[in-house]
This record gives sequence, structure tokens and C-alpha cells, in this order.
Amino acid sequence: MSGHSKWATTKHKKAVVDAKRAKSFAKLIKNIEVAARTGGGDLSGNPTLVDAVQKAKKTSVPNDNIDRAIKRGSGQEAGGADYQSITYEGYGPGGIAVLVECLTDNRNRAASDVRVAFTRNGGQMADPGSVAYIFSRKGVVMVPKEGTDEDAVMEAVLEAGGEEVNDAGDSFEVLSEATDLVPVRTALQAAGIDYDSADVVFYPATQIAVDADGARRILKLIDALEDSDDVQNVYANFDASDEVLAELDEDE
Repeated sequence: MSGHSKWATTKHKKAVVDAKRAKSFAKLIKNIEVAARTGGGDLSGNPTLVDAVQKAKKTSVPNDNIDRAIKRGSGQEAGGADYQSITYEGYGPGGIAVLVECLTDNRNRAASDVRVAFTRNGGQMADPGSVAYIFSRKGVVMVPKEGTDEDAVMEAVLEAGGEEVNDAGDSFEVLSEATDLVPVRTALQAAGIDYDSADVVFYPATQIAVDADGARRILKLIDALEDSDDVQNVYANFDASDEVLAELDEDE
């Protein structure tokens, strides 16, 4: 590869990363605004807002942007949008169940974006209830492995409602009921254990194993869905083994 084409490729990859980062910033800011509108702008009394702010800070969203989002959401500053939460359901390639969480001020635009992403990437939208039964709401806290171990994490969260601790590569995944997320997070803090994120997510009861080609296809659909500014989260019940993930890494 020539130096010029290598530089062009590097520039292209950087542009893609920067674009994704900008979209990520926008979605994190939207989460903060909605959390402040729902539970008020006081961090001490709004654990949902605390988690939204922490996630934004860990992703390097500037403090000014965070403060303005809290003020817009809590009504201290004009300009806040009336966001609605909508969940769409569908099937990806290979019959993978997909749930799409949107936060939007334009339902028609959100529905159109989601439908186009499904149809252009080997999937299809489904009626409400078609795949939702496969998923349940769970609290998930991601704890970096550095400085702790699985036993210490489990001991810290057991009495607070932690159900299981899973190895997730560089992190431990702590699962709980959705209603126990805040106590679990608080228990980790009390034990002096840092965490990267704390979210209520849709967790699949069953998963479908995919090979490298299947993983590429479902990830392409997820990327297309996440390209929409209205889409906040995408959940799918596929399982890619370490070997499959290693093969995908070689595609980069």
C-alpha cells in the first residue's frame, strides 16, 4: 500500500470515528436532557441523571454541554425538545430478534429511519410483541477488571441485588433486576470498586449462535440502525464466540 493511499485510509477511518463520536455525544446529551426533565436537575435526588452524566463524562463530553443539557431538561434554560420514547421490534438476518429503543421529537422520522435500516440490511420490522417477549429489563453494571477480581465484585453486590457476575473480556458484567440497579451501583461505590457504566437494558433470555458471516450481517444492521440520531440503543439476541470475534477483528 502506498503512503498516500495509507494516509487516505487513515483519514477515512478517523472521519468515521469522529462522526460516530459526534453522534454518541448527541445521544448522551439527549439522555441527560430527558433524565433531568423526568426526575429534575438535582443530581443528589436523581440517580438516572447521575448515570447519564457519568456515562457522558467517561466518553469525554465537555462539562459545558452536560450542564446546558441539565438546564434545558429541568427548564432552567430554553431550547429543550419534547422527546418521546418509542421501541420498535424486528428480525435481523438469520431470524435474530432485534429491539430498537428510540428517543425522538419526530415519530414519523424515527419510524422511517428504522424501517429503511431493516429493509436495506436483510431484516424486517415486526408487530409489537413479536420479539419483546424474548427480552427482559435488567440492570447491567460494567466494572473494569483492573484493581479487582470476580469474587470481590460478587461479594460487594450480592446483598444489594446482584444476581450474577459474568466475564466480559476487559470488564465484569454485573446483572441484577432493573429495580436493583441503583443499590448495586451504590454497593460497588461503597466497596471502593469503580464502574464504567450502569444501565437498565433489554437482556435476551435465549441467544442464537452465529458464525463470522452471520455476525457481520447482524452487526451491519445494528450499525445502520445506530446511524439514526433517533436511535438510542439496539438489542439483539445473537451470540458470537471468541473465535468468531477474532475473525471479525481480522476484517479491520
